[in-house]
Amino acid sequence: MKTESHYIAPRLAGLGPRLAWKVRQDLYNEMIERLHPTQEWSILDAGVTSDRTLDSNFFERLYPFPNQITAVGLEDASFLEHEYPGLKFVLADACELPFEDNAFHLAFCSAVIEHVGSRTRQRKLLQELTRVSRIAVVTTPNRFFPLEFHTITPLLHWLPARFFRGFLRLTGREFFAREANLNLLDEKTIEKMLVSSGISFAKHPYFLLGIKSNLVYYTHK
Repeated sequence: MKTESHYIAPRLAGLGPRLAWKVRQDLYNEMIERLHPTQEWSILDAGVTSDRTLDSNFFERLYPFPNQITAVGLEDASFLEHEYPGLKFVLADACELPFEDNAFHLAFCSAVIEHVGSRTRQRKLLQELTRVSRIAVVTTPNRFFPLEFHTITPLLHWLPARFFRGFLRLTGREFFAREANLNLLDEKTIEKMLVSSGISFAKHPYFLLGIKSNLVYYTHK
């Protein structure tokens, strides 16, 4: 049995949340159409959170076979086990996954890699996702899209990181000014990590207004 791509149309206030939800569904649906996972596939969702807003943990909301999902996160998201019966939550660092090699058919990791910290940790995340799965799908906002989505800052994120982080501190956004919480990626940077790790990949970027807004990589053995 194959899953079908579909849209959920939630009631959201504001253009930003509605657009963010649409992008997430587009990314999910494209993945489903490319991979055609069946109800027998074991799935790892790496990077779930305790946040219960609609666009958080969206994979669980959309995927029709929750009994096949293992959700991993650094925050307590055990409530997902109650909301999606059959799902298993594991409190763990996605950069040090407590699973055997090839434990999953698919590892899904959306908009997480920019939040794990240094380039070393980002590379480790890619290596771990590929180690524990036959296919890994990794998405991240493109640093060279004109708008930085986390801070809603236009263009200044194109500056060297130290200048952009200095701007964030001056404007009271200390959380995102820390590398540990936000470390943006572009194609060249993420592909250098993949190549240096010996990871094979295909890329299928997402376009918004004709510009690459989200980088999407499918890694495989």
